[in-house]
Amino acid sequence: MTVLSHIAVVVAVAGLTLTALLSVIRIVRGPTILDRMIASDVLLTTLIIAVGTDMVLRNHVDGIPLMTAIAATAVLATIVVAR
Repeated sequence: MTVLSHIAVVVAVAGLTLTALLSVIRIVRGPTILDRMIASDVLLTTLIIAVGTDMVLRNHVDGIPLMTAIAATAVLATIVVAR
C-alpha cells in the first residue's frame, strides 16, 4: 500500500467514524421522531459505506448480502415512520 493510499484510508475511516458519532448524538438528542429517523438513516448509510470500503480495501464481495439487508432495514424503517 502506498503512502497516498494509506492517507486516503485514514481519512475515510476518520470521516466515517465522525459521521457515525454525530448520527448517534442526533439519535439520542433529537427532539422529534423525524430527527431521530433521519439520523438513523444516516447511520445505516454510513454503515453501508463502511462495509463497501472494507470490500474495496480487502478486494472481496462477501459484504454484499449484509449491505442489502442494511439497506432493506433502512427503507422499511423509513416507511413505517412515514405512515
